[in-house]
Amino acid sequence: MKQKKSSREAPSPPTPLRHRTGLSRRNFLRLAGLAVAAPTILPARVLGVGDRPPPSERITVGIIGFGMQGRPNTEGFLRQPDCQVVAVCDVDTRHLEAGVKLVNEHYGNSDCKGYKDYRELCARADIDAVMVAVPDHWHALVAIEAARQRKDIYGEKPLARTVAEQQAIVRAVQRYGRIWQTGSWQRSVANFHKAAEIVRNGLIGKVTHVEVGLLAGHIDFAGTKDKTAVTAPPPELDYDFWTGPAQLLPYIEARVHRNWRWHYNTGGGQLLDWVGHHCDIAHWGLDFDSTGPIEVEGTGKFPPKDAVWNTCVAYRITLKYPGDITMVIAGGYPDIRLGTKWIGTDGWVWVNRGAFEASNQDWIEMQRLPEELRKIKLPISTDHIRNFLDSVKSRKPTITPVEVAHNSTIPGHLGLISMLVGRKIKWDHKNQRIVDDRAASELLGRTYRTPWRLT
Repeated sequence: MKQKKSSREAPSPPTPLRHRTGLSRRNFLRLAGLAVAAPTILPARVLGVGDRPPPSERITVGIIGFGMQGRPNTEGFLRQPDCQVVAVCDVDTRHLEAGVKLVNEHYGNSDCKGYKDYRELCARADIDAVMVAVPDHWHALVAIEAARQRKDIYGEKPLARTVAEQQAIVRAVQRYGRIWQTGSWQRSVANFHKAAEIVRNGLIGKVTHVEVGLLAGHIDFAGTKDKTAVTAPPPELDYDFWTGPAQLLPYIEARVHRNWRWHYNTGGGQLLDWVGHHCDIAHWGLDFDSTGPIEVEGTGKFPPKDAVWNTCVAYRITLKYPGDITMVIAGGYPDIRLGTKWIGTDGWVWVNRGAFEASNQDWIEMQRLPEELRKIKLPISTDHIRNFLDSVKSRKPTITPVEVAHNSTIPGHLGLISMLVGRKIKWDHKNQRIVDDRAASELLGRTYRTPWRLT
């Protein structure tokens, strides 16, 4: 099962969706031999009713990964009237059948097709965009193939399992001119937007220190923590394909579905699972979407390397940024609260899901920053999937494009590398490399299992 080689042809300009078929509603009816004056004989799914446009004007979406995050993301797309989910892909038959059933029951038809191989789904010329919610070790290969096949992409965070994979995704999305939205949905929530705008507009003065609190330990999402015996994979799961480019380890139920994130072969633990959320917001407030740290030093508490769950259970990372700004990212340390806190010369702001605190009571009471204070206006999104679909149509960047996803996750990757080598590392953001540290630099990527390769 070999990965297809990437094409080197130059990307063609994206075609606006309304012109994809070249058919207006009237022309569609005429060519179908139906009287324009009598549209009532057509089913609603052909014409579109109410706020739902006809098929020729809908964004067609393929779902790749219908596990833990795939279902809610799919439900989000199904709620959009100008979107049509037409395909679902998963290597587990149970997930695949559940996904296809959900889509077909929603639309009241049997049009949604199921796939085991993401490459077959991506090869469909009638699909405009894909939603990717697969384990971290698969992010790069799936995203690059989707970009190569000219699909716009809604991809989950973190951007990828390694820095090298992230860099490859960024290059592919840029090369093929694709729209990218990262599942860092906090940018589409009002209290995070308000907090970032307060900081960006200088209301807390010059920022000197930032605290980013993430989760620690392990969470048994699948209820399989005690299922640590080596067994044969269940017949409904193509375990070899699920493993893909990672090391093929003996099958243990506790480290596959939902809990794959607790083993470094496939995931990055709580650090990389959450850095794309709260560090993303920290960067947004600092105007660091296109920059990164200069120095990174981290310490962590790790289970044994051969443990079924071996990702660090507590960590503390200190980063130095341009402008003499220090950031601390921590999980498992009570002095760093979950969420993001910016500390400046004239005040502070802390934000978390459903929570907001600040040194100024007025900031707490307002829903959004008043217009007269918004000298710097961050883009406003109230629905992350809606923002993605609007960008697919307009070809304008989403609120969390691929470059942002890459830079928001870099602190977590570098922090983990620093922990693993046991020393401070220096990062050259412009050239995307670790400076003068060969052992640390080798951890920016990983070796792929044959026949898979990163192109």
